Amino acid sequence: MATTQDFIEFVCDQIRGSGMIRYRKMFGEYMVYVNDKPILLVCDNTVYVKQLDAVSSLMKHADTAVPYAGAKEHYILDIENRTLAVQIVEILEPITALPKSKRKSNQRV
Repeated sequence: MATTQDFIEFVCDQIRGSGMIRYRKMFGEYMVYVNDKPILLVCDNTVYVKQLDAVSSLMKHADTAVPYAGAKEHYILDIENRTLAVQIVEILEPITALPKSKRKSNQRV
């Protein structure tokens, strides 16, 4: 089951106020960006967070799962808990790198 439009909008609403929020559809699922940084992965109406030391204390009781075949195990974020969701985003945003820009294949170096 793919993530629904209503769910991805709910996710973005829950973290509203954490910066500039946008989402992008990728392979039928979504990546949520905060200030252009990829912060949350949303697959099958479930919100995933990378297992990083910076959030391990807050997520120590969270379930874990693999969001898609071939991915590493992630924490499952209780997006219903707005306070927790905002805390996680506020921790991850400063330590997450901006994605590298992709050059078009017809550009020369």
